[in-house]
Amino acid sequence: MNLEIVLIAMIFALLIPIYEACKSDDTWQKMLALGSISSKASIMILVVSVLRDDWMIGVVASIMLSVGNAGFMLLAHILRRLNEA
Repeated sequence: MNLEIVLIAMIFALLIPIYEACKSDDTWQKMLALGSISSKASIMILVVSVLRDDWMIGVVASIMLSVGNAGFMLLAHILRRLNEA
């Protein structure tokens, strides 16, 4: 029961970067907000895997957490450099 409350709190915390991504016109800020969303979603998937006692979902979430943000931040940096030129 306690982990369900944590999951609901995580969903509310996920709404903050979504609001920031919609509010900002700067590409860099949008990319940072979306990177934050992806890491929060990975953590939420890890919590769900613990709730369901399913280690396969946990493995996928840990791969998403470790690899997913690196490519996303590299794309944001490339877009930032293109806007400066």
